[in-house]
Amino acid sequence: MSKKRRERKDEHIENYLKSRTTTDNLFEDVYIEHQALSDINFDEIDTSIEFMGRRISMPIMVNAMTGGGEIGRDINENLSSLCQKFNIPMAVGSEAIAIDDEETRESFSLMKEKDIVRIGNLGSERDLEDFTFAKDLIKADAMQVHLNMAQELAMGEGDRDFSNTKACIKNLVDNFDLPIIVKETGCGISQRVAKDLVDIGIQYIDISGKGGTNFLEIEDLRNVETDFSDLYDWGIPSAKSIIDARRTSEDVFIIASGGIKTGLDVVKSIILGADMAAMSGEILRYLLMGGYEILENFLKELRYKIKMIMCLLGVKNIEELKKVDYKLTGRLKDLVD
Repeated sequence: MSKKRRERKDEHIENYLKSRTTTDNLFEDVYIEHQALSDINFDEIDTSIEFMGRRISMPIMVNAMTGGGEIGRDINENLSSLCQKFNIPMAVGSEAIAIDDEETRESFSLMKEKDIVRIGNLGSERDLEDFTFAKDLIKADAMQVHLNMAQELAMGEGDRDFSNTKACIKNLVDNFDLPIIVKETGCGISQRVAKDLVDIGIQYIDISGKGGTNFLEIEDLRNVETDFSDLYDWGIPSAKSIIDARRTSEDVFIIASGGIKTGLDVVKSIILGADMAAMSGEILRYLLMGGYEILENFLKELRYKIKMIMCLLGVKNIEELKKVDYKLTGRLKDLVD
C-alpha cells in the first residue's frame, strides 16, 4: 500500500505535465485602468504583507504540490530553498503518506531547516493526533485542510463519504493549536461554503478555483478504464470564487489560487478581494521543465511585474492596491450579477 501511494504521488506530477485541458479562471474579464500620472517612485513601492506573524516580501505563496514520492524530495528541497531566498511562504503536499510510511518523511522534514513560513497539509478526515504529527514533521506555522471531493470521486481508490467534513474542520478550529487554512483543490469555494467556514471559525480560506491544475484529468490519466472528460470544466472560476468569498466576510484572509500564472493575475486577484495569491502548477512546470535557475528568474520577474503594474495603477503598497477600482465584463459579470 505504501509503495502504491508513493507511485501515485509521482504519477500526479507526471500526469500534470501530460495534462492538456485548459479551463478559464475568468481573470480576463477583470478590467483595470492605466494611470498615466501615477505620481509614484517605482523604487519606493512596497509589495510586502503580514502573513502568519511574519513580514513576507510579496503576496505570493508556493502552494501545496508534493512530498513522499521518489521525486518529491528534490522538488521540495528546491522549492523551499527558493522560498527562503525570496522570503515567501511554502505549503507542502498532503502529509498523509508520511504518517504511515517512514521512508517518505524526509521529503517533508527537510522544510524544518528553512527560514520561511511553513504550511502543512492534510485532509479533513484526519484526527488531531495526525495533525499534530504533520505539524511537527515540518515545524509548521499553519496547517492546510484540503477539500478534494471531485478528485476523490474520480479516483478508483478515493474516499466516498464526506458527511463529517464540516464537523472535522470545526473540531480542528476548536482544539488545534495552529491556524487552519481550508483549501479547495481546483473546483473553487462558493459563497455558501465560505459562509459556512467563517461561521465555524475559519479565518483563512484558499479558494483554489477552476482554471489551474485539473485533478479530474490527472486521475483520468492514471486509469484508462474511466473517462471523466465531460466534467473537466466543473468548478467555480477563480475570479468569481474570490468575489464570492470576500462578499461573505471583510475579515477572513483569502488566498487566491487556481490558474495564477502572471503578475497581472496576482494583482487582479488582490483587487478583487484576495489578500495574497498562491501558485503551484506554474511553479512546478518552470522547475521541472527549466530547472532551479529558470524558476528563480521567473520569481524575480514576477516580483518586478507586480511592482510594475502597481506603478502603472498609481499605488504604493498592497493596502492601496486593494482599493483600486475595477470593472467586470463578459461571463464573469453575468455570473456575479
